[in-house]
Amino acid sequence: MSRLYAIARTMEEIVAHFRIDMPPSCDVPSETVEGAPGPVVIEKDGLRLLKSLSWGFPRQTSDMRQSGEPPGRIGLVADLTNPLWNKTVVDPRYRCLIPLTHFANPDGPKGEKTRAWFSRSRQPLMTWAGFCRNTPEFGPVFAGMTTTANEKVRPYNDRMPVLLASDEYDRWLRGSIQDVIEFQFREPPPSEDFEILHTRDRWRSGIPPGKAWAARSNMLI
Repeated sequence: MSRLYAIARTMEEIVAHFRIDMPPSCDVPSETVEGAPGPVVIEKDGLRLLKSLSWGFPRQTSDMRQSGEPPGRIGLVADLTNPLWNKTVVDPRYRCLIPLTHFANPDGPKGEKTRAWFSRSRQPLMTWAGFCRNTPEFGPVFAGMTTTANEKVRPYNDRMPVLLASDEYDRWLRGSIQDVIEFQFREPPPSEDFEILHTRDRWRSGIPPGKAWAARSNMLI
């Protein structure tokens, strides 16, 4: 999966969908890339809260430390056995729900890549299984777990978000590591449930799906 997603819904819709207990103090960004803020849903003291965290856990290799390079970011959790996630993926305290309506993958030849947006048909809001934690380097951060892509996504990327149904939220937020493993390795959602919006917008254009310049190829889908 690429490192770009969007939420084309209002804060009021997000609050209602996730049954947020306290009024949020964050806004809905037009898009989120690694290092940028994004809203996530957490549970604390029995309350469901919406917080704005930055996307991407700190990652610093031994070579980076030796050369004095600052930490980079890693916003996708693909390998649960990576030592980076040792404590985070096991402890339910570090689970969160990530609202989104679209995730993007680059399309086209190198140097001319455009944004291809993926959304779920007849589902105005999707929920991505996430992890969050407070870090010394970047403060509160989050990352999303990925799984094997379905056939519609695979031509663009071999990974896609682990998406949760509304009746799975409690299990994700409070479940065991066995639950986490099951979510990651179950079959991806069916390809026929997804739509692709091909655009003429360059990959780094910053243009969200709601303002996208649709490519002519959409007429043929």
